[in-house]
This record gives sequence, C-alpha cells and structure tokens, in this order.
Amino acid sequence: MSFDFEAWPRAGSARLPRAAIRVKPEDFLVEEQLGFELSGQGEFVWLEIRKTLANTDWVARQIARRLGLPGSAVSYSGLKDRRAVTRQFFSIHLPGKPDPDLDALDLPGVEMLGAFRHRRKLRRGTHSGNRFRIRLRDFAGEPEQLRAGVERIRGEGVPNYFGPQRFGHDGANVERARALYRGELKSRDRRFLGLLHSTARALLFNEVLARRIERGDWAGGADGDLWMLDSSQSIFGPEFLSEELSRRAARGEIHPTGPLWGAGQSPAGGAVAELERAVAAAHPELTQGLADLGLKPERRSLRMMARDLECAPEGDDWWLSFTLGRGQFATALLRELIVVASDPA
Repeated sequence: MSFDFEAWPRAGSARLPRAAIRVKPEDFLVEEQLGFELSGQGEFVWLEIRKTLANTDWVARQIARRLGLPGSAVSYSGLKDRRAVTRQFFSIHLPGKPDPDLDALDLPGVEMLGAFRHRRKLRRGTHSGNRFRIRLRDFAGEPEQLRAGVERIRGEGVPNYFGPQRFGHDGANVERARALYRGELKSRDRRFLGLLHSTARALLFNEVLARRIERGDWAGGADGDLWMLDSSQSIFGPEFLSEELSRRAARGEIHPTGPLWGAGQSPAGGAVAELERAVAAAHPELTQGLADLGLKPERRSLRMMARDLECAPEGDDWWLSFTLGRGQFATALLRELIVVASDPA
C-alpha cells in the first residue's frame, strides 16, 4: 500500500503560498522547554546542549561512550530534528561521582551550554514543549495568504497530525510494521520494534483525523467524543455534544481526541465510535498487530494550539515562530500555511 503524507486533507485553504524550508540548518531552530526548574543537587547531571546536523540518539550514545558509561546511563526527553539547530537537555546518571569534564565531550556539531545537578532522571516526554523559529525562503505567494493562515490558526488551532518523520523515508516504516505483524520481519531490537509500533499507531490516528477533517468536526467535536483538557491533558467522556462543550471547544479549552490503538474496543460512542471502527477495519494488519501486543489504548488530541504564533518578513523571506506541546509536529503546522517547495531533511 502506498504512503503519501500530503494525501491527508488540510483544514484550511488548499491555495497556499510556496516556500523552501531547512535550506540551511540555521533556518530551523528548536528550543526544548522543560517547564520546571532544575534543583541544583542530586545524582543526575543534566547537560544543556546546542546541536547542529546531529541526531539526538547519536549524541546520547556518544556521551555515554566518551564517559565510559552504559547507554542506559544517558537519557533525553524527546527526539529533535537532525537538519536543524536544536537546544535540548540530556541527563547522565552519576551517583557519587563528580560532574563530567565537558571538554571530554567535544562532539562534532555539539556545543555544551551548561551542566546542572538534579534529583531525577530525564525521561521521555518530560519536557513541556518546544519553541520553533523557522525561516521560509524563496517565498512565492501573497503575504496576505500567510497572514490570514496565521490568524486562522491562532483561533482555530491545527490538525494534530503525526508528521512525516514518524513514518520514515517515503513511509517505509509503515510497510515494515505491516511486515512485522504478518510475521515476515523479525527483530530483537526493542528500540526498532517500539518505533514500528509507534508508526502503526500514528498512521491509524492520522487516518481518523483525516476523516474527521473531511466531516468538519475535528475541532468542534461530535456526539460520542472523548475530550482532552487543554490545561492538563486529562480525558473525559464520551459525551453528547452540548452547547457548553461547543463553547469550550471554541475557546480552545478542550479538544476532541482520536485513538492510539491497543487492545480492546474504542471507548468512544455514537458516530465517533463507528468512524474509528471503520478505520480499524481498513487496516486490519495494524490494528490486530497492536491488539496482540496487549498495548493499553490511549487518546491523543485531534487539535493542537500553537502558542505565540507570529510571522514576520525579512527581505524576500519570512520567519515563523511558535510554541508547540511535546509530541506535536511543526511539520503539521507548516502544511496549513505553505506548500513546502524543498525540505532536505
């Protein structure tokens, strides 16, 4: 089955300006936001680094190797774009040991910004979000198109698609996941297997979101939805769509959710449950494979709200800046504003 990320519908206008992104690494700036202060003491050392053209997992492995530690001693909160300049944290477990010599961590494309003690390990998903600053080069189109798109997104939000990087080059990880569940692919690499399971869940979620966009209820909700609180990501429902729920959704306080597949039936109700069952039926290998793993079903917001979204011209180019929550993809926001003319990443 072919994979085409661009085949999934947009929520806004189909007529968009064109621009190139990531022509240079410094065109795509990402700053991880923890959302809390480090304590200054404890058996973990948190490194703040700035990396350019460097893979997050590679950096973690190199830090462990340089310090003579097992790979499990070094952790990070989230994978960051490789073809970019990104600022993020890594934690090193050093109980009863001095702080590492930062000069020994001289890695290509990596700048050490500081070392801080903390009581806890940095785990996946610990950070609160990421701040992006993205240059749109060779902008072709009407500036008012871009400004109108920014204004719409400020009020309505953006479809919370998993970005194309989740699916591998040309969607190869989707086919690998299907082969895995058919028993045609074998691996003992837990990280690789986890990636394929995440890919399968992401594809099914995006399929549900695409159908909700086509129905026009991805942001405002429908009877039978489970809802996520914007402030805490707590889930409630299923609920009939009341006037109060509609008002809260319009204010961005709550968001309809879609499934991250696992074992068992969808907890949604009514037409929402029917839609989710239809998507499951269209991808039996993936849904059955995830169910056989015994994964606990989860929910993900169908909508993301970009914080502090701004656009500003610079010569013939434009800069976009915004903040997204963890697990949300800048590529999903960009596709609502521009057609990407080139992206070497």
